Amino acid sequence: MGAATGGALPLAVGVALGPIPIIAAVLMLSTHRARVNGPVYVAGWLAALAGFGAIVLSIDGSAGASSSGAEDTWVSWVKVAAGAVLLLVAAWQFRGRPKGSDQAQLPKWVARIDEIKPLPAAGLGVVMGLNPKNLLLVVGGATAIAQTGISGGEQAIAYLVFALVGTLGVGTPVGIYFAMGARSEKMLAGLKDWMAQYNAVIMAVICLLIGVKLIGDGITGLSA
Repeated sequence: MGAATGGALPLAVGVALGPIPIIAAVLMLSTHRARVNGPVYVAGWLAALAGFGAIVLSIDGSAGASSSGAEDTWVSWVKVAAGAVLLLVAAWQFRGRPKGSDQAQLPKWVARIDEIKPLPAAGLGVVMGLNPKNLLLVVGGATAIAQTGISGGEQAIAYLVFALVGTLGVGTPVGIYFAMGARSEKMLAGLKDWMAQYNAVIMAVICLLIGVKLIGDGITGLSA
């Protein structure tokens, strides 16, 4: 199980480091419903990762991936394709980064977070958890776990670790808020502003590193 968890861990870190979902988490904590909205947003994110990962593990298991202990050819091609998509996203993000004194523009829906209620906050967590980058990384992570040939129970535990690590990005601001209270306001505001300004660069680097890893893993599987 350690090999399964270790193999999927870099992808889980890629899930955790999405700037826009983290910014949304910080903004949740500036609302008058912060003590409810923050945790339910994180819960929605974790539920999305858990649900989609369970589907991928089930598909991999029914395809025989979990019983072979070796990577199937189709899995290697999926990794190569996912890695190529991430490299394209990295190039697109880097080209769209703010230049010079330009200020980064956040999505328009971000401005309406201060009006959000708990149920929509949980729904936003689900939507953010299932963003395209995460879907690719969850497929890669869950498949890497299934391909090790460990039992279904061990797969579930390994994927739970993956999902929890993938939740650290949105969960950390909430943890800071509850640990520090009002003293966290300045720290979280600084984090939000920094991630907003460098969102494109952060995403480009993450997608580049994970894309290269997936392509390398896929090529290794194809040549085995």
